[in-house]
Amino acid sequence: MQNKYPQKPGIDFILKQAFFYWNKTLIFQLMFSVLYFGIFLTVFFFFDSKYGILEQYIETAKYAKDGVQVYSEHLAKMLSQPEFQRFSWGMIGVAIFLYPLNLGFYQIYRKLDLKEKLEIGDLLVGYNGFNFLKYVGYYIFWFFVFSYAFQTIILGIVWVFITIFVAPLMFFTDKRIFEAISLNFKALKMYFIEILVCAIVAFIFKCLGFMLFFVGGLFTFPFWNAMIYSLYKTVFSEKS
Repeated sequence: MQNKYPQKPGIDFILKQAFFYWNKTLIFQLMFSVLYFGIFLTVFFFFDSKYGILEQYIETAKYAKDGVQVYSEHLAKMLSQPEFQRFSWGMIGVAIFLYPLNLGFYQIYRKLDLKEKLEIGDLLVGYNGFNFLKYVGYYIFWFFVFSYAFQTIILGIVWVFITIFVAPLMFFTDKRIFEAISLNFKALKMYFIEILVCAIVAFIFKCLGFMLFFVGGLFTFPFWNAMIYSLYKTVFSEKS
């Protein structure tokens, strides 16, 4: 497949398109969130029951009244404990395992474009055969770069933007990671304002569901995928 850049569309078109995909797949948004949080929280409470992390954090939080320095010292002591390190690795592991769940939405949105029947199995397409290893491998690479870059906040945000199209490029065009990052960087230079505005809208909308009505967050939590697909479809055209 070849990729080229079409004439720039309006931001309003990209946003309307993203909300269209999201609105047409609300049941899948809910299924995604229930499955994601169900597995994530199950693992979280399993490790917490084993290592008592929540109890330790509550005890540490009591030192906040003694000032930032005292609190920071006790927090650093908690974070350095072997139990917390094991807990952290466990939660990173479940986040890595759950990442391919996002790829299912690209399959779902593409089938909407093609007017094909949607199936529950579409949500799990990222776990099919070699796909699972490919996307897990990418997310491990992405996460560890992000974990170091985010220490400066700004570099973490930059990393998000220069990899925003990598997953759909890998999914639809079978690009390798660094080839996809290169194409992503070129697209970012041409469509920076559009991508920035849409990313901000997606982040705000994603959070609003939890802030205004917590259960609503189960529907808005995966909205980011609809926005990425809308941007990807607009920025890249695919020809066999």
